[in-house]
Amino acid sequence: MHYELAIIVPTKNEAGNVRQLLGLLDAALGGIRWEVIFVDDDSADGTASIVREMSAERDNVLCLRRIGRQGLSSAVIEGMMATGADFIAVMDADLQHDEKLLPSMFRTLQDKDIDVVVASRFMDGSECNNFSRFRERLSNAGIFLSRLVTRSRLTDPLSGFFILRRSVAEEVAPRLNGQGFKILLDIFASASRPLRHRELPFTFRQRQSGESKLGALVSLEFVLLLADKLCGRLVPFRFLTFLLVGFSGLVVHLALLGLFYKILQQPFYTAQAASTFIAMTSNFFLNNRLTYHDRRLRGRKLLMGLLVFYIVCGFGAWGNFQLAQFLYDRKIMWWLAGLIGAAVSSVWNYGVNNSFTWSREK
Repeated sequence: MHYELAIIVPTKNEAGNVRQLLGLLDAALGGIRWEVIFVDDDSADGTASIVREMSAERDNVLCLRRIGRQGLSSAVIEGMMATGADFIAVMDADLQHDEKLLPSMFRTLQDKDIDVVVASRFMDGSECNNFSRFRERLSNAGIFLSRLVTRSRLTDPLSGFFILRRSVAEEVAPRLNGQGFKILLDIFASASRPLRHRELPFTFRQRQSGESKLGALVSLEFVLLLADKLCGRLVPFRFLTFLLVGFSGLVVHLALLGLFYKILQQPFYTAQAASTFIAMTSNFFLNNRLTYHDRRLRGRKLLMGLLVFYIVCGFGAWGNFQLAQFLYDRKIMWWLAGLIGAAVSSVWNYGVNNSFTWSREK
């Protein structure tokens, strides 16, 4: 059967919600040929098993279980590419999105010469009473920053509830960042033209079960997404993230050096070696989680990757010292010599780790 509408639902530990969501979709989407694709990030609570049971009972339910890959945005992208429907909706599994709005969103997209219909939490007629004052301020800041990278004025560019034409999904897919939770912002920022859109108000409901994914890491991924869309055409996004992680390692290194040398009264070389080792370890795990989230190492590969990372960065540090010393001996200003040495070692560390530690073959 050719479905008119596909609903993409990314899941992570939503076992308590998926059956109820399916029942709500049944009640809301009468008269529409639709399918729902649950894209599950290997949930520990058996979400994928429940969805597979539902898919055995009916043809319009599909489960895509992802092993070794994480993230809402990348899950949505895989779901969109897995359907042949002409229109694609995206919504959460936590029952906060009002499924009764889907028919109106669908008809609006069918009848109007537009590309995307967004369910907005912040336009007139919307209700978002369960937001704390802190989360409301956080959302306002996110909306303000989002306007730096989009050419469309949206009241809610961070919404996770929207519907778009399949042709638009195909158009933007090669340019999507795919990191973090803000896939709608990614779509608008990746489009080569201003997307024609319409927003509809809705009531943002309370989560029924499970836990919210909002946290410090989500905020960091949002910042990295903005950086990619602002600078990614000039500098590879992965390299920017690698440099950011490297800067965090520098902060860790200096803090630990002060602790070991000044407070614990360890010899300088011992303090330097210990702080360098810990900072390199911190960098490795942050890079594994952020920079190479799509190639994340686990198990035995994680330990082997850590060893290779130590070796690669060890050579990078040695090269940094040698080049900086060479330039300084030739009367180059000390800060410039150090900066050039650090820049060259950063490129070395990124290039070699990208090819070996986190190679695509892994």
